[in-house]
Amino acid sequence: MRLLLRLVLLVVLIAVFTVGVLFTLQNDTAVPLDLLFVQLDAQWLALWMLLAFALGGVFGLLAGLLSLWRVKRERYTLNRQLQAANKELEKLRAGNAGKAVTAKA
Repeated sequence: MRLLLRLVLLVVLIAVFTVGVLFTLQNDTAVPLDLLFVQLDAQWLALWMLLAFALGGVFGLLAGLLSLWRVKRERYTLNRQLQAANKELEKLRAGNAGKAVTAKA
């Protein structure tokens, strides 16, 4: 199963690389980029597009990591609360067991 998954991943990566190369070859027009505060020199349109795609991926990964970090932190807090509640429950059970023995005697 892992071999099949790796093979599919390899095929997808080769397809993405091929599409990227074809996209670059078809879009070789030089285009300047104006970012409101900064004007960048003219570069290939494909370069600007691929950089935007890559930056979007990086920012998406960062957003996902922040979300994952928040969930892990919440899980850690809930585990600590559960452990404290379990300790308190054990104390209460031990206290009630001691009272029951003394009441019978």
